[in-house]
Amino acid sequence: MKVEQPLDIAGSEFELRLKEVLHSKVEFIQLIEEDLIAAGGKRIRPRLALLASAALGGVPGEMELALAVELLHSATLLHDDLVDDAEVRRGREAAFRKYGNAVSVLSGDYLLSRVLYLLSQTGRVELVELFAEAAKRLAEGEVLQFQAVAYQEYSEAQYYQIIEGKTAALMTAATEGAALLGNVSSKLRGALREYGHHYGLAFQLRDDYLDLMGEESRLGKPVGGDIREGKITLITLWLLQQYPEVTREILLRRASAPGDLSRLRRLAEEGGAAARMIKTIKERVEQAVASLAPLADSEAKTALEELALAELQRLQ
Repeated sequence: MKVEQPLDIAGSEFELRLKEVLHSKVEFIQLIEEDLIAAGGKRIRPRLALLASAALGGVPGEMELALAVELLHSATLLHDDLVDDAEVRRGREAAFRKYGNAVSVLSGDYLLSRVLYLLSQTGRVELVELFAEAAKRLAEGEVLQFQAVAYQEYSEAQYYQIIEGKTAALMTAATEGAALLGNVSSKLRGALREYGHHYGLAFQLRDDYLDLMGEESRLGKPVGGDIREGKITLITLWLLQQYPEVTREILLRRASAPGDLSRLRRLAEEGGAAARMIKTIKERVEQAVASLAPLADSEAKTALEELALAELQRLQ
């Protein structure tokens, strides 16, 4: 696919194909899928797939790859909202609250069936294997997050295992998948694999940082969601190490007392955890950008670099 404007690569063609792939004669399924289309989102994962393809000069099956990563991501969101007892998703009432638990879960399964269909259309068994591994790691990451809370056992190694599974694995599948479809050299495939990995980590680290240190007016949602759900992120793990008693008390009551979040934010600023998080995110962004060095210069490569650098801009 020739790219005139790589920054708008996941545009109208993608949205039209998405609507076609999601079509169902079952009304409840169609209503949920229409909500997903209307809500949109940033479409980061399909953008990664299409930009990676463009950076390689265009690969066969690029649209199927882009649609597959978006639908696998959307399926996990339907299931995650139910597990997390979420109120909203992308500014809209969560599907399970509108249609019930069973319909929401089964509609997520319907999305997974469309993922399998799209992968089959590429005719590449290796791509199916790549997605199977990504889906496995995604599920393991989500379950490990609950296991950590249940056992009250936290470590940096475990945190990275969680975010590598729940976020970076699918982003890596998006970029490496393009290399696989293009039958490129192991060097270029490794470059796009590394980019997806480091970008995915930077993306989740930034999200976790802003969940505590961000401003509600800019985020468009309340801060402290992770703490209220009992999830430990890297910044709260560092606070546990620096201020074990006060941080553990706040985490155990899930920041339910007035001033809990403000206190954690202040400790993060005073103790250096906030600055350390920004430094860590910057390092991952730099690694993502550096990973692209083997690729020839192009608009698409620049767009991939800018996508990673944008994670730093969102911290300001």
